[in-house]
Amino acid sequence: MYEPKFIISNEILKNIGTIEACREVIENAPLIPYWEKRFQEEATLRTVHYGTHVEGNELSLDETAKILEGKHILARQRDVQEVINYRAVFAYFDKLGEKAKLKEKPIPVTEEQLKKINGLTCYRLIAPTEYGHYRKVGVVLRNSETGEIAFRPPPPVEVPYLLEDFFAWLSEEETKVIHPILRAGIAHYALVAIHPFIEGNGRTARAFATLVLFAGGYDIRKFFSLEESFDREAPAYFGALMSVSSQDPDLSRRDLTGWLGYFTKVLAVELLKIKEKVKKLSVDIKLKKKIGKQIALSERQMKMIEYLEENGQITTAEARKLLPMVSEDTVLRDLKDLVKKGIVRKEGKTKAARYLIIR
Repeated sequence: MYEPKFIISNEILKNIGTIEACREVIENAPLIPYWEKRFQEEATLRTVHYGTHVEGNELSLDETAKILEGKHILARQRDVQEVINYRAVFAYFDKLGEKAKLKEKPIPVTEEQLKKINGLTCYRLIAPTEYGHYRKVGVVLRNSETGEIAFRPPPPVEVPYLLEDFFAWLSEEETKVIHPILRAGIAHYALVAIHPFIEGNGRTARAFATLVLFAGGYDIRKFFSLEESFDREAPAYFGALMSVSSQDPDLSRRDLTGWLGYFTKVLAVELLKIKEKVKKLSVDIKLKKKIGKQIALSERQMKMIEYLEENGQITTAEARKLLPMVSEDTVLRDLKDLVKKGIVRKEGKTKAARYLIIR
């Protein structure tokens, strides 16, 4: 059976501690549905764009957004199809999550799911007899600059047996004791190393790792995207993977500690950014407890709350500058509504009055 080698280094412990702290803030942030949906849509956009871009897709973030909105763009058909396909993978995850919730069971993480992910990833990109099926030919990965062979995955005859061992390990009760973040990182590396498919192995491995996180209760409101960091720091990402793969021909003898340190750092950095963004847009948790319910605010009022969180107070004039396309009457009406809801209090009278968030 596959037995990954690693130690829980101080770096990994620190990163997981940061992730847990951020997760607590993000999952308890009292956001209204509008902002929750917006964060999720932004995360999906970043995941789809950067997850395909790191593999050579030439579309811009804006072009990817237009495709996800159903708009037609002039671009290479393969690039467009890759974006459509990768979005389909995460729509599939949503369906898995809904089914699991109805059955009150964890999201399944199985070999069939892996094949399904690759099938969705490579739809219309390669022959139907190849996507979602293990490769029957040998492959090598070359250095894009020198052309030299950088990594030689296992021969095709070994692939089914390696994956059988991997999934046996993943389903073991002892494995479930390992932190979900580490399980996801291990799964990511193992699938990249085995390289089970003829096409789409990187996207499949990253998506499967995300599914492992979701199944382990770490969807974190689906606000995060690992793909952006992997793409923006592509040399570091591929370098971290290759530093493990170059250790030993035998997959089970490779030490994953360095890779897991990198993987947990990427997630920690991503969640720190999300945490700060959420904190700016959410009303203080103490306020939520005081009022006893979620507060429905407009986008204009959310901007005012963000300004208040940063500056401590806001005047009518400052609110007008913050919302230049809105009339003074509308600004005053929004502020009055915030006072009525018990979110802010007014000090002073007339136009010189200032508004402070209630703590």
